[in-house]
Amino acid sequence: MPYKFSPSSLNLLKECPRCFWLHFNKSIKRPDSIFPSLPSGMDRILKIHFDSFIGKGLPPELAKLNGKYKLFDNAELLAVWRNNFKGISYADGKGNVLHGAVDNILVKGKKLIVLDYKTRGFPLKDDTAGHYQDQLDIYNFLLRKNGFKTLDYSYLLFYHPKHVTPNGDVCFHTDLVKMKISVSNAEKIFNDALKTLNSGIPDAGEGCGFCSWIKENEGV
Repeated sequence: MPYKFSPSSLNLLKECPRCFWLHFNKSIKRPDSIFPSLPSGMDRILKIHFDSFIGKGLPPELAKLNGKYKLFDNAELLAVWRNNFKGISYADGKGNVLHGAVDNILVKGKKLIVLDYKTRGFPLKDDTAGHYQDQLDIYNFLLRKNGFKTLDYSYLLFYHPKHVTPNGDVCFHTDLVKMKISVSNAEKIFNDALKTLNSGIPDAGEGCGFCSWIKENEGV
């Protein structure tokens, strides 16, 4: 049976191989949790904001990159790549699919650079950016599998609240983080996922609250 993965579903493999196996092989999914609407709203308006600069340069948040890059200007293709139901896809010889949806793309010469927006409530910690390494690696893997050349790095653009103006407008601080990418890491994650799903049910991930709850309440 072929499988279809996204960066978020592959992240489940890292959290708990057992939950991952049950999700794909038995359709037993973790209970839905409440997802805050603010990040989705920010994502939407940031894309509109960035698109308004196409052909004009880069927005103020990327001022230090001006002259080095331009925004990807194929609006039709970018709309597909941003679509959660379409995105950028790759299928292996057995029909297993990996797909992801990007926020934006920068261009330098004939090469692409992934730009991803992140909204958070607090300033960055030392390890914050590292949590998104696999996601960036997967995006670059997908672009290369579709015949596009990417540079060996990507950018994360973080927004977090800074202050409120007297008239009630909330201002955000931004942090731009350059991340070295590894396409081989993305390929390994994809292969590890298939290996896990085509084997027996694995052990639970260390500290998985869902699996711990089930174990503690068996027979109740």
